[in-house]
Amino acid sequence: MEVWALLMFVLLFALLLVGYPVAFTLGAIALLFGSIFLGASFFDLLPLRIWGVMTNFTLLAVPLFVFMGVILEKSGLAEDLLSTMGRLFGRIRGGLAISVVMVGALLAATTGVVGASVVTMAVIALPAMLNRGYAPSLASGTIAASGTLGQIIPPSIILILLGDVIGVPVGELFIGAVIPGMILISLYMAYIFYTAWRNPEMAPAVVDNDASQANLLISVIKSLLPPLLLIVAVLGSIFFGVASPTESAAVGALGALILAAINKRLSLANLKDAMEKTTRLTSMVFLIFIGATAFGLVFVGMGGDDLILEIFSNLPGGKWTFLLLSMLLIFVLGFFLDFIEICFIVVPVLAPVAMVLGLDPLWFALLIAMNLQTSFLTPPFGFSLFYLKASAPPSLKLASIYKGIVPFVAIQILVLGLLIAFPDISLWLPSKIQ
Repeated sequence: MEVWALLMFVLLFALLLVGYPVAFTLGAIALLFGSIFLGASFFDLLPLRIWGVMTNFTLLAVPLFVFMGVILEKSGLAEDLLSTMGRLFGRIRGGLAISVVMVGALLAATTGVVGASVVTMAVIALPAMLNRGYAPSLASGTIAASGTLGQIIPPSIILILLGDVIGVPVGELFIGAVIPGMILISLYMAYIFYTAWRNPEMAPAVVDNDASQANLLISVIKSLLPPLLLIVAVLGSIFFGVASPTESAAVGALGALILAAINKRLSLANLKDAMEKTTRLTSMVFLIFIGATAFGLVFVGMGGDDLILEIFSNLPGGKWTFLLLSMLLIFVLGFFLDFIEICFIVVPVLAPVAMVLGLDPLWFALLIAMNLQTSFLTPPFGFSLFYLKASAPPSLKLASIYKGIVPFVAIQILVLGLLIAFPDISLWLPSKIQ
């Protein structure tokens, strides 16, 4: 029976690669194998498991943060940030690319919606970079990578989901992700500076026609102050124990509505569109969660978890071999599967093994989050690449996009290696705040 449990995974991945919907494929395979090997009465447990998912207070943060991100997308925040940062850093080589990274980091800490960040920067910043002589590969790679920062920089949807799946407090995950996120941003900028120094023609400086420093200072304050205040309100309330992640998500949603109103973008049409997008994305996440719950129930009932534990426990090298193999597995699956699918299908199988082998669950969750970020940039199913290509000028070739993301994927793998080699990078800040 345990071998059949593993075959469930083989059949699942085969059907997903063919193109069947994730949630329904998970549920159908669970019903098929569960009925054959465990009997129909086994599913009497399923309604209780589903009820547990739907009444989970922590997961309420997901629609609230999504709503906050969509509203901020419509508030004009990204456009103002890109315009101001471009003027601020454009005078140095690689300055426009640096401004894109900084705006990507600020959007990640406020919106957290990868698709919105990539599309916005592709529409606004990419034509400006290409027109000013930037190499297409560097421009596209910078935008695609900067748009995915919302995966690791809190408040991140994937951190909320991982916290629930692995059983780690979301607030601790948010705190633990701060330093890895800052390292990643710093290495992105270092790579751009090095490229601009080594090949000046790839990232030329831009002359600002507006020589008024006073106007520039006012623009910087006006564009930076609102998102910074929102970041302090949302993340500060979590870090200092004032609010839970779910409560801070409500604060963020309210703050986003206020910013949109201040910018005169809070129309009924925008509000309706934001609610529709939030409902659609949240429904997709929870449908997959319910399907994964049924799949996991049958997998455990058939003894698949015991077989996985036995296999990994007997590997030479113990927990380090398990850690390297699990990271490699998640990285490879990221070429073909979405981060939500990996989170709900693969992580529940690996997490119990990690706990038995003595790995810190907070550290393990942050390693997975950093690893999953690469799934947005790796072909053939890297969603950031799709968003970028769909929003880019027709002159930008797909080959240039693929070439441009390679250094940034390498940087993400380097940071993942640093987190594995030096766990305190992830664990030091949470230990000080507790």
